[in-house]
Amino acid sequence: MTMKKNNFMVRKDSAQTSTTTLIASFLVGLIVGGICFWAGHQFWPQNSANKATNIISSLPRKNQPDIERLPFGETTIADIASKAVESVVNIDTSSSITIANSPFSNHPLNEFDFFFGPSMNPFQGPSLPRKFEQRGAGSGIIIRSDGYILTNNHVVQKADNIKVTLNNNSSFQGKVIGRDAFTDLALVKIEANNLPVARLGSSKGLRPGDWAIAIGSPLGLSHTVTLGIISAIGRSLGGVASSIELIQTDAAINPGNSGGPLLNIHGEVIGLNVAIRGDGQNIGFAIPIDIAKTTSEELLAHGSIARPYLGIYMQDINDELAQSLGLAANTKGVIIAHVGPNSPADKAGINQGDVIQKIDGKSVTESKEVQKIIRSHKPGEKLNMLILRDNTLSAIPVTLGNHPGQSVK
Repeated sequence: MTMKKNNFMVRKDSAQTSTTTLIASFLVGLIVGGICFWAGHQFWPQNSANKATNIISSLPRKNQPDIERLPFGETTIADIASKAVESVVNIDTSSSITIANSPFSNHPLNEFDFFFGPSMNPFQGPSLPRKFEQRGAGSGIIIRSDGYILTNNHVVQKADNIKVTLNNNSSFQGKVIGRDAFTDLALVKIEANNLPVARLGSSKGLRPGDWAIAIGSPLGLSHTVTLGIISAIGRSLGGVASSIELIQTDAAINPGNSGGPLLNIHGEVIGLNVAIRGDGQNIGFAIPIDIAKTTSEELLAHGSIARPYLGIYMQDINDELAQSLGLAANTKGVIIAHVGPNSPADKAGINQGDVIQKIDGKSVTESKEVQKIIRSHKPGEKLNMLILRDNTLSAIPVTLGNHPGQSVK
């Protein structure tokens, strides 16, 4: 039967059937939902903190890290940080610098006068040159309870005065015990005892994606905690700690974090923060703690580490470079891009543009091969280098020196 109402055609039997079907579906859904709720109530833990663990434990075990042992919860990072900051210190440094006489000393539109006034103008007056105090800041970790602190060499290497402030705001005068320019690490001593010591872990086995926590004093903001992950391992950088493989992290690191710890999810130090890429975001680097432990032990025992030094910058040869330098296309070796003044290479008569082809009779074709050979020797030992210069081969003996900046300040 069909009934017309308000211009809408409604079929009563269809409506009744649809209503009956809807009610039946609702009852079935209610029954199924009740069964699921009962099953969930019986078998699903009521503690929400354990839900993620049970999900993870139900996954296939192949290649799965042992996550279940991690006490990870909403307070995990805060708990780790509150314990770790006890062994993290702020390091404030100052040093005297001299500004030489400037051609702008008597300029009538001197910008220093404009912005700061004549009394703040370092370029004004006949008494130039003048001395000024340069300040710096960094971080460090306590590695011995009797006041030994590990930090970066670049934090303290030029400092005339070192102030170390502990987590409890007590301050001490710091003294450099030893430093190593090669790894950019330094050991500082303060006269204090019974200090909380950092938990040193291992940098072996780190994987991209592992949790990473950084603590330090970025821009003077003491004991700042940032969270991220390990972005990569085995990174190499020019300049700071250029000869070691670094840990890359996206945990925020800024000036002032240098020397502070990079922690794993267990609160163990896995690296010392050392550098950032200023042209990017959250691209920071840390010195692996295994290297830091070995270096600190030698600095404690000897105050410095004897490292062989040749004093050259190198570049691998390719066909394009060989052509631009007038070399034969099949020339093998490593070209010397720069020779350090008064370096062992300079004293031996090695020049920019020379091509190293052999060292102690062994052919070399890459810069890293030259570096490996040099590192296998000690300062004071001799190398016999076969050099190609102006299409002529010459044998040049070189006595290796000690890497500059290795001595105690």
